[in-house]
Amino acid sequence: MNVGGKAYRTIWPGGDGRTVEIIDQTRLPHELVILSLRTLDDAVHAIRSMQVRGAPLIGVTAAYGVCLALGRDESDEALNTACGALLASRPTAINLSWALKTMRGVLSRGTRDDRVAMAYEAAAQIADDDVASCKAIGAHGAQLLAGLAKAKEKQKNAEPLNILTHCNAGWLATVDYGTALAPVYTAFDAGLAVHVWVDETRPRNQGSSLTAWELGQHGVPHTVIVDNAGGHLMQHGRVDVCITGSDRTTGTGDVCNKIGTYQKALAAHDNGVPFYVALPHSTVDWSLSDGIAKIPIEERDQREVTHISGLGEDGSVITVQVTPQGSPAMNAAFDVTPARLINGLITERGVAVASAEGLGVLYPEHTG
Repeated sequence: MNVGGKAYRTIWPGGDGRTVEIIDQTRLPHELVILSLRTLDDAVHAIRSMQVRGAPLIGVTAAYGVCLALGRDESDEALNTACGALLASRPTAINLSWALKTMRGVLSRGTRDDRVAMAYEAAAQIADDDVASCKAIGAHGAQLLAGLAKAKEKQKNAEPLNILTHCNAGWLATVDYGTALAPVYTAFDAGLAVHVWVDETRPRNQGSSLTAWELGQHGVPHTVIVDNAGGHLMQHGRVDVCITGSDRTTGTGDVCNKIGTYQKALAAHDNGVPFYVALPHSTVDWSLSDGIAKIPIEERDQREVTHISGLGEDGSVITVQVTPQGSPAMNAAFDVTPARLINGLITERGVAVASAEGLGVLYPEHTG
């Protein structure tokens, strides 16, 4: 993705071949700050503090965290310690455990002498796989959007296709391209007239701060809305399709995503608005069939609810409290949308029906 005319990924190896560079997403949209990760603790902190976030990017960061750990100690004990610390950093995103399992598998085939080099090579491959997957998601999703736009043209005047998205599932949530926003970028670049409704996505405002920022960098028309506006817009025919990302999707098509996604799916279902979820293969948890009962839901610090940060009149970033002193807050980071509310899963292999059978068509290696 280009920022100010310069191409960026969200994570990349440093010039010394050992450190890892990231975009500090806690500083966006008001500052673009590049951080260097030098140790395992740096990687764990980056994930836990949400300097990096989004399931695919969390997985890639974890892979590079293993590299940073082995750069200091190549022993099996160090590998186990690193994987344990990274796995505990955020519990919901399945890409994290998938990346660690992949790294363990690669490293088990090597020797102690070439372990560090193998680790960096494997992490780079995981990153490249994410980019390729997201680019393919963009291609499949753009075809879907083009079809919806064509159908709309027959019914209405030449209006843009209105797409509603929740949270940030763009290139900032991945290594590049994004999941939910990849179809938007691909369609926009191909000349399709689109407009994106951007949920602010409380409490951390990833929509208003991150999604709006990256859409603006790409020149995509968009409007930021409060989280509770989506249903109203759908009732009045101002949303043509919803697309979100996923932090974990069960093998039966239930989707765990940012808190508030379920409510958007309910509103879409009630108003006949198609609701799609975009995700790569690494986000599917084939071991689970019941997302509501089995997916662990991260609960974060209540301060994310009671306080909010923004740009002050003097141009500095300030944090203010928005609740009465002493009022407690609850901060579940995710919810689960049942497969029955989802029109389709946009993957790197195509668009699947949100069911075990639908996913099995695209991923037959996981059936049986």
